[in-house]
Amino acid sequence: MEIKKCPFFGICGGCKFDFAASEYKAQKLACLPQIKFTGDAIWGTPGARRRGDFAFTDGHFGFFKPGTKDIVDINNCPNMVAEINEVLKNIAKLPWRGAGSVLITKCENGVDVCVNSDVPYFGTEFRAAVEKLPPQVIRFVWNDTVVRKYFEPEIKFNDKIVRYPSNAFLQPTIETEQILRDMVVEYVGDSKHVADLFCGLGNFTFATNATGFDIVGNGIKRDLFKKPLTAQNLNQYEVVIMDPPRAGAEKQSKELSKSNVKRIIYVSCNPNTFVRDAKMLENGGYKMTVSIPVDQFVGANHWEIFSVFEK
Repeated sequence: MEIKKCPFFGICGGCKFDFAASEYKAQKLACLPQIKFTGDAIWGTPGARRRGDFAFTDGHFGFFKPGTKDIVDINNCPNMVAEINEVLKNIAKLPWRGAGSVLITKCENGVDVCVNSDVPYFGTEFRAAVEKLPPQVIRFVWNDTVVRKYFEPEIKFNDKIVRYPSNAFLQPTIETEQILRDMVVEYVGDSKHVADLFCGLGNFTFATNATGFDIVGNGIKRDLFKKPLTAQNLNQYEVVIMDPPRAGAEKQSKELSKSNVKRIIYVSCNPNTFVRDAKMLENGGYKMTVSIPVDQFVGANHWEIFSVFEK
């Protein structure tokens, strides 16, 4: 399939690299940290993004220009799935007032829109315009206020369907989500006692029959940044899966380094914090046996790193 260059590339800041260019892979690989990877990079597919974090200000809707607070008006993004682009032109035309971000997510049963803004309210004109959006937009939330809802948005992990809370974390594409889940399942193997830390909605939790821990989502409610599982807590598990936000898992890695867990599967969306945490695990006696970069954020300079540590 021919990949066409985005007409907004170089104008908006949505993508760092032109994913249609012949030098794209070389440019993206140059962003990787100096880690000895055990496998070749896994490449995502342009046009597969199921969520987009847009912005609005002064009546404009789209993405910021690189290095500025000015917005490039966007009503179609070639890096998004068709379901988002089908409603994007209608969302872009809403009577936007104030400033904020707009997270648009393709769910299993429709499109979810979540506005985050310092402006705590919206007017009757805005509500009336939202009511006229296509029925594919099944929920529209402004901060914590539901402006419109036809159905409760749902997400599917293999055959498991879960409720999608507004503004919740998801992997950006179904394709790479499945790739990561398959790799996690492979390295969990037949282990029966598994902990899934920073589990979110359960991408890895259900597939591995793990005990999940997170502030939100389908697991035991625990803030692992403020209250990480202790080494004593962790020693009951054969395998620990860890998929933290971009801030990484410094405190949790410190406890893991002191534990007797045989295998740690660390999925990171930030190579910088990954290097920091990996060093901590290695200082505790762990050896990184698997490390594979995944181009989950096509067009961006961000990488996902799948890794396995053994003791």
